[in-house]
Amino acid sequence: MCGGYLTTAPTTCDIMQDIIAELSWRGLIYQITDEENLQSWLNEKPRIVYAGFDPTADSLHAGSLLPLLMLRRFQRAGHQVIALVGGATGMIGDPSGKSAERKLLDEEQLRTNVAGLDRQMREFLDFDGDNPAVLVNNYDWMKEFGYIEFLRDVGKHLPVNVMMAKDSVKSRLEGESGISYTEFSYMLLQAYDFVHLHRQFGCELQIGGSDQWGNITSGIDLTRRMCGNQVFGITHPLLTKADGTKMGKTESGTVWISAERTSPWQLWQYLFNIPDEDVSMCLRFLTDLPQSEVESLDQSRETEAHLRNSQIRLADDVTRLVHDDDAVANAHQAREILFGSEFRDMQDTQLKQIFADVPSGETPRSELDGEGLPLIDVFMLCGLSKSKGEARRTIAQGGAYVNNRRIEETDYRLTTADLASESMIVLRSGKKKYALLRST
Repeated sequence: MCGGYLTTAPTTCDIMQDIIAELSWRGLIYQITDEENLQSWLNEKPRIVYAGFDPTADSLHAGSLLPLLMLRRFQRAGHQVIALVGGATGMIGDPSGKSAERKLLDEEQLRTNVAGLDRQMREFLDFDGDNPAVLVNNYDWMKEFGYIEFLRDVGKHLPVNVMMAKDSVKSRLEGESGISYTEFSYMLLQAYDFVHLHRQFGCELQIGGSDQWGNITSGIDLTRRMCGNQVFGITHPLLTKADGTKMGKTESGTVWISAERTSPWQLWQYLFNIPDEDVSMCLRFLTDLPQSEVESLDQSRETEAHLRNSQIRLADDVTRLVHDDDAVANAHQAREILFGSEFRDMQDTQLKQIFADVPSGETPRSELDGEGLPLIDVFMLCGLSKSKGEARRTIAQGGAYVNNRRIEETDYRLTTADLASESMIVLRSGKKKYALLRST
């Protein structure tokens, strides 16, 4: 049987939001099937929509936040949404956008990753209201297939020439590394997800990033061949900088949604530092701000760019969405501390969060007693200087700071009186190069 229905049908809203109009002004539509009719089709009644997330880690990152927020927008517009975690497809790895074979994850790591994504998705989508979201794992239906059975029942419906015409496959075939049969099969597995969700839930629309277009259209084709029904697809742009490179990376690595991987302060600071040429896109993609407010912020950058109002609003809204109001308040407090007066009477926990990604050095507490430690030696210990000569020049030129207090004596020694918290001293070279000295 094809084209089944959800056990709890989506509730028709008194006023259905025009989701295509909403996505269009935000710049969130990259590719769309049946462009002429899809807008009116979505506005007729609540539809059932899904997006998939492969569990390559135990947390979503800044880039994968975008399709999750797309689902959230569809749900708020009155449509029923399905979030699919790829417990099966994650065992293979999507070749889209990759120049080489992915490293295969073991089952234990995959289970951990699936559980992590499960927890996070429940924070963004409503699973309990009148129009509840549904969370599924494609391993639950793929595990029922035998190899021969899958080839006979599914594989025969998707021609190889169609699969090879997809950009994700063509680019790998033309590259040096080629593509294994395992990754080549990924497209078929993901395509079958659409078939299964169409049969079980009546799902008719898949959304995903622009790099998923080949996989999405394969799912549309396979659903048509196996079920005889028309289904649809929409892709959104990837989260990229003005120069075309992917957004969501820092010197210390990926920007994660998990507070354990990326602290709320680090997330806030990353967003606050987004340059003017990228911030308008981020406001449209990652916040719920209305069009009038986004355009007002765009205009304000023409005359008040130095105030960074756009960046502050972006950082506040996304940090609140990912974490909570307390995380935003703590981030503002951290910013005031970081750029304010001398650090005094802080807590170790505060400094650990603010300076989670800066280098540090350790010294026994006893070394700070008495005459203490030469600042020159500590700058070398913490990686702020490569030599004593460089450290001496930094101090002499007025570029050395202890707890935001400039130190101009080249023979300055750090003692317990310099502790900013129970066990830490904050060091700085120049305007932005920080380090921590931890006493143990």
